[in-house]
Amino acid sequence: MSENQKRHRTLLISIAACFLVVAAMPVSAAGDVERGAILAETCMGCHGIPGYRNGYPSYRVPKLGGQHEDYLVIGLQGYKTQGRGHPTMQAQAAGLSDQDMRDLAAYFASQGGPEQGSAQTGARIERGREKAGACAACHGEVGISLQSTWPSLAGQHEDYMREVILQYKNQVRTDPVMQGQAQILSDEDIADLAAFYAAQPGLFTVEYAR
Repeated sequence: MSENQKRHRTLLISIAACFLVVAAMPVSAAGDVERGAILAETCMGCHGIPGYRNGYPSYRVPKLGGQHEDYLVIGLQGYKTQGRGHPTMQAQAAGLSDQDMRDLAAYFASQGGPEQGSAQTGARIERGREKAGACAACHGEVGISLQSTWPSLAGQHEDYMREVILQYKNQVRTDPVMQGQAQILSDEDIADLAAFYAAQPGLFTVEYAR
């Protein structure tokens, strides 16, 4: 099987898997943005500071501004059920009700971001663009996802995306589709993909108004 045939097969598998995941997702009630803004005060000590880093392993905490509301809820649910392995986030999510999660997600998803320029370029970014074809079925051609239950990646921190893909590869995160996709990626593939998505305009930090 040629390399192009392998990529085409991977893309078809990705499309099928994505639609199976979406079909299984529950529909949730809408969140309250104003109540979410109050709840988000707790989040701003990390997520409201541009470039703020996780202690160990060291990587920048994710940008939440402009992310899909449904996906943010899924993420918080994952921390509450310990399907995502970050002790601080598990502790934060433990006390959140389903409505709290929906309200927080509505707040971050609704925020308007700063004016953004065009995508960056470079050799690693272009290599990542070529490899991102296998991810496009779920995450979109340039990292703007096609369904609200799948994360947008455009503009996310490069080092955070590398860390997340490694967590899927090492089965720290439990999503079966992403675990399967991550298994076939080399360290170079992961670095190239992260560089490509980080270089696209998209997600942003909702800065804490002191």
